[in-house]
Amino acid sequence: MIILTIFFFITAILYSSIGFGGGSTYLALMLIWDIPYYIFPILALFCNIIVVSGNSINFVRTKNINFKLLFPYLIGSIPFAFFGASISIEKNLFEKLLFLILIIAGIFLLIESKSFNKNQIKINQIPKIISIVIGSIIGFISGLVGIGGGIFLSPILFLMRAGYPKHITSTASLFILINSIFGIIGHLTKDVVLEEFLNYWSLFLAVLIGGQIGSYLNIKFLSNKFLALITSFLVIFVAIRMGIRLFS
Repeated sequence: MIILTIFFFITAILYSSIGFGGGSTYLALMLIWDIPYYIFPILALFCNIIVVSGNSINFVRTKNINFKLLFPYLIGSIPFAFFGASISIEKNLFEKLLFLILIIAGIFLLIESKSFNKNQIKINQIPKIISIVIGSIIGFISGLVGIGGGIFLSPILFLMRAGYPKHITSTASLFILINSIFGIIGHLTKDVVLEEFLNYWSLFLAVLIGGQIGSYLNIKFLSNKFLALITSFLVIFVAIRMGIRLFS
């Protein structure tokens, strides 16, 4: 558990530094460490909430949230995050889905690392129906496997030039927070042993501290582009490690 806690700590630092929660990597780490399957989606979502809450509060307080950009994606994602989370899937299928999601997420993060620090002169107006559909798809996938979904939403928004970088980052953070909350509610409709939840308090403490450090690094020292690049390498490494475990 000590090594797993250290990995959670490092993951929280890297992900929080670019406005994400780290749910996909927490899940992969718990699979590798053989944490009981029925508990770790809720653990990952709760860690997400801990990590992105601070960033989300800061974004709202400093008025860096573009609610007009955020709301259509939430309209689609909230019901589908709950619906996806309420579905039970076999562990083998879950592992393969998570492996695929990690590979895609790593590629998306590489794309996003190239998007930071660009001057976006023209911002495209995305039709609300398209935003709702995108939010619905991401929400369902997020709820099904137990992630926040920002790791997909943020690169998509950059590719579509849907907003300025600071608005996209803040939108992704709040999207993760709200998706994770409704994901947990959905997972609670299934049989979950909540008594075991508190046994993993060290993971919660690790991501709380790591999340604060990551936010500080983002503000004071390292560029978003560099941090996104490092995080993408971490995601791809974990995906490869999972792939070796699954297909060997």
